Amino acid sequence: MTRPRLVLDALPALSWVPVDGDATVEPSTQTLTLRSAPGADWTNDATGGAQQHRAASLAFVAPSRPFMLSAKVSITGVRSTFDAGALSIWSDRDHWAKVCFENSPEGDTMVVSVVTNTYSDDVNSHLVTGTSIHLRVAFLGDDAWAFHSSPDGERWSFVRLFRLPVASGTTYVGFLSQAPLGDRCDAVFSDIRLSHGLLGDTRDGS
Repeated sequence: MTRPRLVLDALPALSWVPVDGDATVEPSTQTLTLRSAPGADWTNDATGGAQQHRAASLAFVAPSRPFMLSAKVSITGVRSTFDAGALSIWSDRDHWAKVCFENSPEGDTMVVSVVTNTYSDDVNSHLVTGTSIHLRVAFLGDDAWAFHSSPDGERWSFVRLFRLPVASGTTYVGFLSQAPLGDRCDAVFSDIRLSHGLLGDTRDGS
């Protein structure tokens, strides 16, 4: 049986990378819900452990010119350690990145980012006191990217500026749900926006 194609009006055609996943779209609200597989994650362990790429990203082909993708992210149900909803960048198994609304080992929720160029560079940012957070990916051109977060989707806090050299193949940008130590994570993405143009300043709140 052919699976129905998932459509979000604000975005180009969507597909799964690097594995197929489980998602639904509510057409009336354009809300996307991703359910992770048990134990699913992306990680290229900096200490040399085995890579893990069992989490599924629902993504579109990244434009070649500067753009920004943002969404409000929340999690439904009981949370487990390191579970997260995230915005993701995927080129190949050794070149990817994600900015996450993640549950910490202490039970706090926070913004966490991971940038992988062969090995993963994993950084905790600020705590999130509410039940949701807006996350944003900005492509600045010439392999440069920025991550931001916001409580309201209007004024943005700087998370990370980085360079992600990619292979000659296609780069995908989209949405990810992970549950490295849990049975599943249901991540909800709403207020999804894609805008074209260069982010002028990564640190002035815009």
